[in-house]
Amino acid sequence: MKSVFINKTIKASMAAAIGLLVMAGCSDFLDREPLGRYTEQDIPAGSFDSQVFGVYAKMRAFGVAAMPLLAIHNFRSDDADKGSSTTDGIAQENFYDNFQYTKDEWLLNSYWADHYALIIAANAVIADIDSLGAADAGTLINKAEAKMMRAHAYFDLARTYGDVPKIDFKVRESAEANIAKAPVAEIFALIDADLNEAAATLPASWESQYIGRLTSGAAQALHAKTYLWRQNWSAALASAKQVINSGTYRLATDYSSIFRETGENNSESIFEIQAYYSVTQTNLGLEYAMHQGVRGSGAWDLGWGWNTPSQALADAFEEGDPRKDGTLLYAGKINTPYNEAVPAATASIPRPYWNKKTYTNPALRESTGSRFGRWMNLRVIRYADVLLMAAEAANEIGGEQNTTDALAWLEQVRGRARGNNTAILPKITTTDPAKLRTAIQQERRVELGMENERFFDLVRWGLAQEVLHAAGKTGYQPRNRYLPIPQPEIDKSGGVLIQNPEY
Repeated sequence: MKSVFINKTIKASMAAAIGLLVMAGCSDFLDREPLGRYTEQDIPAGSFDSQVFGVYAKMRAFGVAAMPLLAIHNFRSDDADKGSSTTDGIAQENFYDNFQYTKDEWLLNSYWADHYALIIAANAVIADIDSLGAADAGTLINKAEAKMMRAHAYFDLARTYGDVPKIDFKVRESAEANIAKAPVAEIFALIDADLNEAAATLPASWESQYIGRLTSGAAQALHAKTYLWRQNWSAALASAKQVINSGTYRLATDYSSIFRETGENNSESIFEIQAYYSVTQTNLGLEYAMHQGVRGSGAWDLGWGWNTPSQALADAFEEGDPRKDGTLLYAGKINTPYNEAVPAATASIPRPYWNKKTYTNPALRESTGSRFGRWMNLRVIRYADVLLMAAEAANEIGGEQNTTDALAWLEQVRGRARGNNTAILPKITTTDPAKLRTAIQQERRVELGMENERFFDLVRWGLAQEVLHAAGKTGYQPRNRYLPIPQPEIDKSGGVLIQNPEY
């Protein structure tokens, strides 16, 4: 599990900056020193490690890795609903489930602000390194880490808002960041440059005490995802194949185990935001699981209960697909692996399912004295996602070899889910491009259910209106693919920042 890679005394002021350094390797999940036992003397001379660790810490922010992420990436899809009680978050249900967008909404505002805080922190590292002209390997890796995190933030902004301000310089005064939106093509040009450098510079893997830091495979996988968004099939396939051919990753044997605490940073983890929790260091955890935990009382008050799986997602799984039980935590039933009897749905909390991918170990709830799972990592990109991206791109390009490859990559994912049960999930054999496209799209849905990709997949496939309306989310219109720019940001800009044209 996780451990701190340097075991010394820290100044309290550095705790947030090094919050990411909660790494894998410990046999007992909570048998570890509190995060942050680190001093300035432990940083090699001239190292930018502490500064780049501060950028990693920005990835744990509320607007990047908690409720706003869930609302923008999940609620808007046919796989999830706002959830919680019938009276909690009605405004958010109207906004994200029913697409009644307003220009000033707290989750929308936080998403924008915290993504730009991440970008500005990354820019500071990059600029400081460039100002020194440092060229040693360690410093260049730090710079590449910052560039990948900047690319990650800009990709979220570009597919959520379209044109956004391109801030690619160190901000010394807030007025310097008050700039007009750049065309989305310019944002993607920056993303491409950042990810090319990251892929070329970052190591393929880290020694055990640094598990969780970004790698060349993470940069390549993220790049493939950005190319898929733009339907640049050949570039997407090339980037995905770099990850596949590296031999660094393999599918975990048991699908459900990926999402348990013991499955963090496993063999198919490519990009995972690290969390940490202890009784005295609660601020270094993630709120991701807490916001989705079962909403109940007493021992079953596990969180806010937002972002619940929809009936449409439950119905999407083929008969006998083990991924259904790996994705859905059933209300009113005893659920594996902990054999807990989850409370039944009620009139005030009418939720038949909860997100099992953030279901916490009851032994850890007991030992930490907390029910809210702030120790849970956030899986951003898994190897299964890369295999399916490669399959999709290969099928779109076409040709006998690409079709053969696409079927093989698709079968790897289905085969892992099937396990030894040959009576379920029959092998896909069609070579018809349209039928294979549908099969790959269906596989992405059930493999990546509740993992923050479905809405954007529907948008890039051109299926959002058709699918969402069929699922009962009839408020969706094509303009809803993008969100309005937060009105407080426009107001602060004094007219420099212009609202998206359809709002």
